[in-house]
Amino acid sequence: MADWSVTLHNSIHDIPAQEWADCAGPDNPFVSHDFLSALEDSGSVQRETGWLPRHVCLHSPDGQLAATCPAYLKGHSWGEYVFDQGWARAYEAAGGQYYPKLQIAVPFTPAPGPRLLVHPSAPPETRAVLADALRQICADTGLSSAHVTFCTEGDSAVLAQRGWLPRLGVQYHWHNRNYATFDDFLATLSARKRKNIKRERRDANNAGLTFETLQGASITPADWQAFYQFYQNTIDRKWGSAYLTPEFFPLMAQRLGERVVLMLARHGTTPVAAALNLMGTNTLYGRNWGCEGNWPFLHFELCYYRAIDFAIAHGLQRVEAGAQGEHKIQRGYLPSLTHSAHWLQSPSLREAVDRFLQAERPAMQAEAQTLSTLSPYRQDSTP
Repeated sequence: MADWSVTLHNSIHDIPAQEWADCAGPDNPFVSHDFLSALEDSGSVQRETGWLPRHVCLHSPDGQLAATCPAYLKGHSWGEYVFDQGWARAYEAAGGQYYPKLQIAVPFTPAPGPRLLVHPSAPPETRAVLADALRQICADTGLSSAHVTFCTEGDSAVLAQRGWLPRLGVQYHWHNRNYATFDDFLATLSARKRKNIKRERRDANNAGLTFETLQGASITPADWQAFYQFYQNTIDRKWGSAYLTPEFFPLMAQRLGERVVLMLARHGTTPVAAALNLMGTNTLYGRNWGCEGNWPFLHFELCYYRAIDFAIAHGLQRVEAGAQGEHKIQRGYLPSLTHSAHWLQSPSLREAVDRFLQAERPAMQAEAQTLSTLSPYRQDSTP
């Protein structure tokens, strides 16, 4: 790293928004300065929630910002969706201190995307230099580990080349094959799956609800107030913690504008359910959902089918519907591998985790392959 320099920043606001944007690019809204600043300014990300900003900037030998990444000191492993609590327990049982650790991620967001954000004019070796810099931060500050989660396959490959341990996961994504209508998509499914989706959509739309798809400024403060209650309902059912504050959602919408897409259901004039999505250059990302009351197939209609409708209407290539959920397969969302990479400072811990991951990776690949056999698509039209 001779002649390269690294700086750590306690707030995204310490980094000029345009310089960050030049590195992050326009494709993924979650790594945008707007989204990350909304997390900080709303109080959703702070010391009290266990996500302390330590954003990393890498400057090339000529002094220019060559790369950056969203990074946080973590005092726990919650809100990450790539689980390492077992590693923490083992290390602490052996007398080590696992927390705090360095997390290179988008808080509370299991959406794949770039994590090593490199300026397009930076030298070819920049990603490798940044990977080594993150390791060096752990060594210099006494942190146990660094974790780059939900990164691109390319990021993961570079990190693995620099000694990081790659890890795989599985999500479920829908792919647009140049469909002109939802019926075009249905036509590619087996008759039984097609009939099932039609029934679910019919029952959801015959339950006395009205549906809206709202974007940006068309989402009112009252809509966001209702959505926050839905968000809390979902958190309560899962026995979780509501990290995102009431201020976050309208602030995010103000900064991201038309990239924020809210699918809303009303009973009369009363909102009863909503699904929040963010739109990238070619992908619609499903994020949060919640409802009040019991409505037939409403979750599938708002989160999956209307997302597909939106993607087709806007020429988007994919819908990524978030973490977990094998039930998504029967609704056209096929298994897709996700990537992360991990650096453990302790040689003994790194060796133990490496053995575990070497066994886990082929198991995850086999699981994805097995799940693919459940595809609802006709054999002659499988994506």
